[in-house]
Amino acid sequence: MPERTKRVVIAEDEAIIRLDLKEILESEGYEVVGETGRGDEAVELVAGHHPDLAILDVKMPGLDGIEAARRITSEYRTAALILTAFSQRNLIEDARDAGVAAYLVKPFQRNELIPAIEVAIARFEEHRAIEDEYARLSGEVASLEDKLETRRLVDRAKGVLMDKHGLGEADAFSFIQRTAMDRRVRMADVAKEILAGTLSP
Repeated sequence: MPERTKRVVIAEDEAIIRLDLKEILESEGYEVVGETGRGDEAVELVAGHHPDLAILDVKMPGLDGIEAARRITSEYRTAALILTAFSQRNLIEDARDAGVAAYLVKPFQRNELIPAIEVAIARFEEHRAIEDEYARLSGEVASLEDKLETRRLVDRAKGVLMDKHGLGEADAFSFIQRTAMDRRVRMADVAKEILAGTLSP
């Protein structure tokens, strides 16, 4: 079965960058379903179109990209990628805590954009899998703190599997997810074992 075309909303207040993004995305087979220069309108576009991904500039009128990302990722099954001219540590941490799955520093090259999008969508699927697992095991919705803590543990455990065992990012996540399902425990528990060095592939 052919993979469904990924749908994208672009929110960038510089029209020339927005145009560039749209051209690159469409030439790579993505469907741009909405574009805007405002953060508040980005949230409305996501609500109306339910895209796979929202590309958000950090500095925008109406709502900044981080706050727009927070609203989008908490309410919709849409991944968020942040475009920023700044690579400050605190901004990256704020973005991660807002549910942003990947970021790209401007000016970006065409060959950096598509891998960043693929990472954003893959990581977002992981985050959703963590949330779905939490709901399945506990019958309740995870709090933001629980989700962030699980995400951090899983990300650190993935890093160990990638560095020490040579797994790719997707394979590392699959190992954690599969082990958790087989044992009927949480991914956070599996991640802790990997970090403690008591579990390896």
